[in-house]
Amino acid sequence: MLMITETLHSQQLAGWQIELARAISRPEELLRCLELPPDVFGQPEISRTGFPLRVTRGFVARMRKGDPEDPLLRQVFPLPSQATTTKDFSLDPVGDLGAQVRPGVLHKYQGRALFIVTGGCAVHCRYCFRQHFPYSSANAGLDRWQGALDYLRHDSSITEIILSGGDPLAITDQRLAALVAELDRIRHLERLRIHTRMPIVLPERIDDRCLAWLGATRLHTVIVVHANHGAEIDEEVSEAMQRLRAIGVILLNQSVLLRGVNDTLPALVDLSGRLVAAGILPYYLHLLDRVQGAAHYDTPRAHAVALMAGLRSRLPGYMVPRCVREQPGVPYKVPIELLED
Repeated sequence: MLMITETLHSQQLAGWQIELARAISRPEELLRCLELPPDVFGQPEISRTGFPLRVTRGFVARMRKGDPEDPLLRQVFPLPSQATTTKDFSLDPVGDLGAQVRPGVLHKYQGRALFIVTGGCAVHCRYCFRQHFPYSSANAGLDRWQGALDYLRHDSSITEIILSGGDPLAITDQRLAALVAELDRIRHLERLRIHTRMPIVLPERIDDRCLAWLGATRLHTVIVVHANHGAEIDEEVSEAMQRLRAIGVILLNQSVLLRGVNDTLPALVDLSGRLVAAGILPYYLHLLDRVQGAAHYDTPRAHAVALMAGLRSRLPGYMVPRCVREQPGVPYKVPIELLED
């Protein structure tokens, strides 16, 4: 898989871009930072997957030193098992390629379309359902915007546009401002939704330039962040959320239920509490998308059902996310209650 990144001269880099460039990409460096032995997980096998380690130093700073079971570390470290092919797991578990109507434009659901604007991310999550996605040929990047925008202009049933990736906030504010200005001119669009992990793993990304174009759009703006464990939400993340709320952005969170990361009731209760304290509503708790390389995260449906019952008994309704699975060809996220074991 080719990950797409932007290159800029150093004098043009914003603070967040400097931090992005400093991200850790070597397993031995990450283990050294965490004071773990170099062979604690065996030999990392990433050569066959084409999905290298990548994690911001700020995210690493939230990990517990000396603990190989740290829930943040478990999300990003490339284990040898990732190179194993697993039955019933696929390269495109949610049917993205079948829903592509233009390069990088997915139209799965009534009234909504999704733009894949980049393949770049600040952190490579080992459970990512798009880790095998052909970003080099299937993205709505700058050179393909017009085709994507034309599709939107000619379908007045689409009222919401979703920017995704990769991580859409991995590209520059100049490019994002230009894209959102074009979207503003499509009169039947009402809402702009951005799916991003950047405010969690690199809260410096929410700077004045970012807030300027977000605050300038006429579209009702929703940002769906991605945090899986309460330890991901620190003071800097909360401050970034406060800046977004101050300009009227609606903040939601979607998580993935991951074995060994957040598959206990205390972990999920704590996550919801920290999200709400930061001004973010829990939105979705996804069952794992069964992508090749991520089988070690899979959690039985029965366990997820029990966890959801526990959450409902412990928390008010607005703090309980909806537990769902995305299934190819189904025109909605399927609630866990409707899934078969």
